Formats: sequence, C-alpha cells, structure tokens
Amino acid sequence: MRAALIYPHQLFPHHPALRDADVCVLVEEPLLMTQYRFHRQKLILHRASLRQFAGQLRRRRRRVHYVECGELDSTGDIAGVLKQLGVTRVQFVDPCDDWLQQRLTAALAAARIEFSVLDDPHFLTPWSIFEQFAAGRKRLFFTDFYVRQRKRLGLMLDKRGQPVGGKWSYDADNRKKLPRDATIPPVTWPKPNAGVRAARDYVREHFGEATGEDEAFSYPVNPAQARAALDDFLDHRFARFGEYEDAIHADEAFLFHSVLTPALNIGLISPREVADAALERADRAPLNSLEGFVRQIIGWREYMRGVYRLYCRRQRTRNSWNHRRPMPTAFYDGTTGIEPVDTVIRRVLRHAYCHHIERLMVLGNFMLLCEIDPAAIYQWFMELFIDAYDWVMVPNVFGMSQHADGGLITTKPYLSGSSYILKMSNFRKGPWCPIWDALYWRFIDRHRDFFAANPRMSVMVTQCERMGSRLDEHRRTAAEYLARLHGDA
Repeated sequence: MRAALIYPHQLFPHHPALRDADVCVLVEEPLLMTQYRFHRQKLILHRASLRQFAGQLRRRRRRVHYVECGELDSTGDIAGVLKQLGVTRVQFVDPCDDWLQQRLTAALAAARIEFSVLDDPHFLTPWSIFEQFAAGRKRLFFTDFYVRQRKRLGLMLDKRGQPVGGKWSYDADNRKKLPRDATIPPVTWPKPNAGVRAARDYVREHFGEATGEDEAFSYPVNPAQARAALDDFLDHRFARFGEYEDAIHADEAFLFHSVLTPALNIGLISPREVADAALERADRAPLNSLEGFVRQIIGWREYMRGVYRLYCRRQRTRNSWNHRRPMPTAFYDGTTGIEPVDTVIRRVLRHAYCHHIERLMVLGNFMLLCEIDPAAIYQWFMELFIDAYDWVMVPNVFGMSQHADGGLITTKPYLSGSSYILKMSNFRKGPWCPIWDALYWRFIDRHRDFFAANPRMSVMVTQCERMGSRLDEHRRTAAEYLARLHGDA
C-alpha cells in the first residue's frame, strides 16, 4: 500500500504527495505540537486546519487516517502506524525541518518502508537554485540573492532587465514613524467556524499548560480564508505598508502588515499566489510598498529557507558571544519592567504574533543585551509565535537577531539603545530608557575589540571611550537591572 504522509504545516490545496496514494496519513507531529509549551493559538491553528484538510480529502473520496498527537511519543513512532496500516511505500513533501526529516527517514529506513521526498511547493526557489547561488561564497548577502530572484522570476523589470523605478530596493524609504493622526484600518478576520471552536475546546482540555491566550484567535484555517486575508490586506493596508513597515505603535499590533505568515507557512496559500496578487494590484500602491512587500515574499522568506538548509546545524550550535543565561520568567509574562518590551510581550501573548521590527529590534535586541542563551531565545520564539518553524527561527534567531553564528549572514549585530525605539514608535521617554541605554553601552564596552574591528560600528567604541564616569554609571545601572531580571539580586 502507498501512503501520502502529510504534516500540519503542509496543507497545500494541490498536495503533490496525494498522487498515486492509497491512503492519506495526516499527522499531528510531536515536534509541532508537544515539543515545547507552544502558544495556544498555534495549537488551535494546527488542529483546526489539519482537521479541515482531512475533511476536504474525505469529501474528495480519499481514504484518510488521522493521527492525533497523543498517539505518538516521538517523530519516529509514525513508522509503526504506517506498518499497522500495511503501508509499504510512503511519499511526503520535504518538511523543511532538519530534526523532523532526520528522525522520520531513520525510522522509515529501520521499518523497511520505502519513501520518497518531494519538493516543497510553498517555496519558489528549488534547492538546486540556491545551491548554485551559494557555491563558492564565503559569506552570503541577501541583496545578491534578491536581485537574482527578481531576474530569475522576471518580476518588476523593465525591457532592459533593470528594476522598475531604477532601484532594486526601496528599503531606505520604508523607515517612517507613524504620524500621530494616522488612521490604521482594522484587519478583517475570518469568523471562527465550528472547527476552530472545536479545536479551541480540544486545546483547553488537552494542553492546559500551553502558553498564551486563545480568545483572540482569528487566523485563516483554510485556503478560502487565506485568500480573503490576502485580499483584505491588498485592499486596505497595502498602499501604506511600505513607508510604515518598520513603525512601532504601543496600541496597535498589526498596523499595515499583511499578517499572512500563519497561513503562508502552513501551505494554505502559496508565495506565488501572494506575489502575483500584489503585482496585479500594482496600480493601487506606491512602488516602495509594492517592492517592499514583494521583497519579503520572493526574497527574504526564500533566503531564510536557503540559509536554513545550508547552515542550520552550524547555526544552532553556535554561541559567539558565549551568552549562557536562561530565559527569565519575565519574558513569559511581560514583567521585565521595560515598557516597550512588556507591551510587545503582552501583544504576543494575546495574538501569538508581532511584526518583524518588533521581533528584531524590541525583543531580539533586548534579549541580546540581557545576555540570554541563544538556544533559550530560539525556544522562546518557537513557543510563542504562531508562524514559528525551525526553518524560520534558526537563521532569524541565531543569525539575524542574536548574531550568535558569528556573522554567517549578517555583517553586524542588530542592537540599539532606547533612541531607536523612541524614533520609530510612539513610546515616550521613561524609566525604561536609562536601563536600556545602560545595557547597550555595557554591551559595547564588554565587546570593544569586536566593535572596533567592525567599520559600521567602530564609532560606538569611540563614544564609549569618551564617556568617562558616565560609563561607570551605565555599568552599575546595567548590573543592578540584570541582577533583578535574572534573579541574582
């Protein structure tokens, strides 16, 4: 018997593994459901969407065997389930998860079940293309990859093959602070259907220790809802996405962002459909919004997946700063005492989501200054974010956010003092500012040799050396805060 093995993050409307399959085995995979104390909304998303997918297959007269997470202790246990079903050959889409694939293929081989791994349709870039791009390069640069992508896919090019508008990227135009009188359109969410309500009840009953709140769950759980979410973004937020994509607001979670990653990362909608829809409505948005959004979809998302395939084992074992502190409980309940950090944490607890600048420059930035172990930071992001998967979080945490990989994909760490937060947000100066600044200057001071050798940041060392007694005050303020945060006081 031939089986299609389908995981919760592979709910493609035209699933390639279904071809020639006698039975469809849908799996609530332990790595995606029980490995950590995942956010309630992520568990609801997986439960509701996977069960709706099963229903769609049954309506198409497919034979479905649904495996609940309580039936499996580990990834490899699925081989025993397949044996009991009489499966002799299985095919599945590349899970883009190094741990899952290693454990699964080892178990299938041990059980003597033949298997084939299919290309992942929710990425635009075949692995062979990324390998060609990376070949012979000592360091990868996103801009090089992005320009290649635009040319390879033929997107936003003039007749000479040059970028429409004359520039490949308008990122420099997309760093505006939100005006005080800005009108932010509400996101139109799908109404929770019976499947979502059932999934919420199930999670409440079986995952009592899960993280976060579940009342606000309203993410798409099927392709129709995902397409409606895309249309809502393009109709109401797309035009102003570009100029305010880096803006932060104390009272607004979504601003002008698409919030498509929960659906996109489980296959309910494809990056090609998203990019094509944006390009079809190019006349509704300025070029910086169009290019900025397309860059996220065909550029950064594809680049992170390629970096993951290339470097994941190397990245997740690196700790270039030698940070060893565990994750403080204050980061799980929003009680760090730092207003922007606590505001964003409470936002994540409510929605299992915040946008990319809040992840990088509020949460990641502050965690770096607090010298938290990058492995603990990786786990925290995996637990709390609805769109978090191994391929997303390994390069973004160990590489982008924490620079723990020593600079495999970035030329400098992303860190700042309070001034950046004040510049990009409507947070006001307060007691949190001296603490944040003290941690920042303490970090620069402790790593002077590193920053002095980096042309983009050596000026910070010069400033540090000119501080005199103010540096001693920063050291004391930082030490007192870290002692309280980490329970050393």
